[in-house]
Amino acid sequence: MSQLSKSEMANAARQRRMALLARADRDCLEAAWSALPRKPDYRSLKPAETGLVMLRGRAGGVGQRFNLGEMTVSRCVVLLEHADGPAMGVGYVQGRDRRKAELAAVFDALAQTSEQAERIERDLLQPMEARLQEQRATRSAKVAATKVDFFTMVRGED
Repeated sequence: MSQLSKSEMANAARQRRMALLARADRDCLEAAWSALPRKPDYRSLKPAETGLVMLRGRAGGVGQRFNLGEMTVSRCVVLLEHADGPAMGVGYVQGRDRRKAELAAVFDALAQTSEQAERIERDLLQPMEARLQEQRATRSAKVAATKVDFFTMVRGED
């Protein structure tokens, strides 16, 4: 098993962070924004906008690609100036919630700063990840409760 380089670990951490921010409730992000002791100054490189992305699939995960359909997505890119230098935050969220995309981008940028990274991880991302895992477990339990096992009995030939 090969060891991951520092940049690969940073990329994996950012992918996790962006995935969690994309799945977060807007209320959760607004609460985290309100809880910040000092609101950061940032500027929009790409103001929040809404558009469509084409979803592609593969039959069985390995077959030929096909267009599955379109999904509405909102995105935003912000630039945050701080002591460590500039940080660019990106937010992509499902749906038309531009404010959520903006907040996701700001928290992505804040998590890249040495002064806020630990706080964002501890106060926002870890509780959010636990809540999402709990929701997934609840859904799985509901699905398992409705599982039906089908079997075929072979009738003997006389």
